Order: sequence, then C-alpha cells, then structure tokens
Amino acid sequence: MQTLTTNLINPEISAYRNYQGGFFKVLISPEETQGNFALIDMTLPQGVEPPVHLHSREDETFYLLEGEITFYVGEKVTKLKTGESIFAPRQVPHHFKINTPSARFLSLITPGNFLEYFMQFSFPAAEEVQVIPPQGPPPSEHIAFMMSELNQKYGVLFI
Repeated sequence: MQTLTTNLINPEISAYRNYQGGFFKVLISPEETQGNFALIDMTLPQGVEPPVHLHSREDETFYLLEGEITFYVGEKVTKLKTGESIFAPRQVPHHFKINTPSARFLSLITPGNFLEYFMQFSFPAAEEVQVIPPQGPPPSEHIAFMMSELNQKYGVLFI
C-alpha cells in the first residue's frame, strides 16, 4: 500500500478526520456562522473524486493549496494549480479530477449545512494523518448508501 505525505507540520490529530483515503479539518463550522457557510481544509488522494453531480442547496468554492486538479463546472473545464480557485454554483453539474498523487484544497460551502455529509462519512483521525490511495472501489453497499444519503438527505443529484 502506497502512503503519501503532505506538507502539514505537526497537525493536531484530534482536529482532523479521515475521509476517502485522505483527511480534512473544519476551519470554520456552520455553527460559527449561523449556518451561512463552512470552511474545510481537505487533502485527498488521486482516484477518490466524486462523479458528476449538482447541489440543489449549496454553492462550493475551491482554493487549491497543493497539487493540481482539473474542475469541470457546467461546460467549463479549468485546470487549477496551487493558489488558484474556482466557484461551483448550486444547480450546475460539476466534478473534478486530481491530476497529482494528492491534492490539498480549501472548500467553502455556502450555506454550511453540507458539512454534515463530510462528518457523517468520515471518522476522527487517531494517528498521524496520511493520504492512502484507493486500493480498489469501496464495497457496492457503501456506495449505494452514500449516494442514497447524498440524494435524499443532502439534495445532491448525480448526472
């Protein structure tokens, strides 16, 4: 199993959550903003990108901190490099492809209630945070449950 490291220095492990072979830290929670937004620092491995989808309730803004990601927002294709950002408005189909072994980005979600999805499908990091590339697809039952929750509970539609 290949393990990738990031440039994070002395992360407070209790503040991080493992998600999809990577990890994230909530920088600003919706509780702090009366639900107006959430800000997440996320690191993901290549190969765990979401399929084409749209949010019926949220806008998303991404700011790339490390790596390269190609974003597909509506008909527009944008290759982001470190220090660049992109806006994915609600009701517009979008997805992304990580072009480097891993990528670290800030995700601004407005309003912030969609953070609940990330909390539901992650778990507290108990050891050193690391990026682990996928070793194959997740079990079909897990994918079906995740997609059902995304659609019914969070208003995310898959195209």
